[in-house]
Amino acid sequence: MLDIKFMRENRDVVFAAMRALHAEDAPVARALALDERRRAILAQVEVLRAERNTGSKQIGQLMREGKRTEGQALQAHMSAIGDEIKGLDEELGQVEVDLADAMLRIPNLPHPSVPLGKDDTENVVTRVEGVQRRFDFEPKPHWDLGAALGIIDFDRGVKLSGTRFYVLKGAGARLQRALIAWMLDIHTLQHGYTEVAPPYMVKSEILVGTGNLPKFGDNLYHDAEEDYWWIPTAEVPVTNLYRDEILDGEALPIYHVAYTPCFRREKMSSGRDVRGIKRGHQFDKVEMVKFVRPETSMAELMTLIADAEDICRGLGIPYRVIQMCTADLSFSAAVKYDLEMWAPGCGEWLEVSSLSNFGDFQARRANIRFRPEAGARPEYVHTLNGSGLALPRVMIAVIENYQQADGSIAVPEVLRPYMGGLERIG
Repeated sequence: MLDIKFMRENRDVVFAAMRALHAEDAPVARALALDERRRAILAQVEVLRAERNTGSKQIGQLMREGKRTEGQALQAHMSAIGDEIKGLDEELGQVEVDLADAMLRIPNLPHPSVPLGKDDTENVVTRVEGVQRRFDFEPKPHWDLGAALGIIDFDRGVKLSGTRFYVLKGAGARLQRALIAWMLDIHTLQHGYTEVAPPYMVKSEILVGTGNLPKFGDNLYHDAEEDYWWIPTAEVPVTNLYRDEILDGEALPIYHVAYTPCFRREKMSSGRDVRGIKRGHQFDKVEMVKFVRPETSMAELMTLIADAEDICRGLGIPYRVIQMCTADLSFSAAVKYDLEMWAPGCGEWLEVSSLSNFGDFQARRANIRFRPEAGARPEYVHTLNGSGLALPRVMIAVIENYQQADGSIAVPEVLRPYMGGLERIG
């Protein structure tokens, strides 16, 4: 959530940012108008209450002086003022509800480093790492390899749950489990993250805190009876661990990593990527989340990207780093980078991580603050997160890059200890 004071004092900057984001429909003008009305009501109520306080004292004085008629007239006037205050208080309550809703629907402002762009074709490939493997045979896509090896069962996944579901079996299930365990070990043992195992269902306000609600409710799974929401990413519960808390500045930065399944309706990708396991309503992911001081957040973003890259490098799979332009930023991100792995069977780059610096946008929504030093006024932390990495696209990249001419799959060396020493899936 943006700072309304900043919006009030920098209207042109905010409106220009909305144009850059192609978010002209964001209710910025409405929020500013509601804020103006709110402040006008507060000022009016303050004047009326002061008048009522003064009048109440005068009534007593008039009564003591025997001026009963004047006292009663003033008393009637004070009653009318009381009714006016009550009406203004009721209006204020509705204005504040409407203002809060409008503020929650305004996206974050892009960081100055974000390139301008009209759509995702103007995202910037900052670098490409690794060399694409040269095959002496025609590489197959994972949907053919997985089915032939019996490690991905598409038909039974559809039978159980419908389209965009599948079943991992045997070495396929173990390969995904190995990837998750290895990623968690790298991030905890080498990168300094503390592992968290959060709930997979959360309350509405938790999704509000990360910016998923109210804007993206249609893409989430919801149990209306008990108001539980299935998480679309571990970012949601982990970011809200410190909701409504004031952290000790000495404890920052805080790094957490979590593995969770993730649930999304994929309405926004209807008709896209229907083959294979690239896009499903349920998938697994390892997520990194940071809570940092504002002055360090951009440097922390660079180390977050480096931590995700270590996973790509460890698997020996070519990848590229892409900076999102203004048109392709997420709702909450001030700056965002993607990592994409090369998948030779599909013949495309697959996004395996989105890494974002949100500034204080999420912290304002979730009310996460820190005290810079003892006795200092609390300030909002900056939050960051990124996949470290996201399954199943890493599975696709491993299966397709490590396929052999005989249809088998070599197990990446770093994963073999997690696969019981297995070197080949055949």
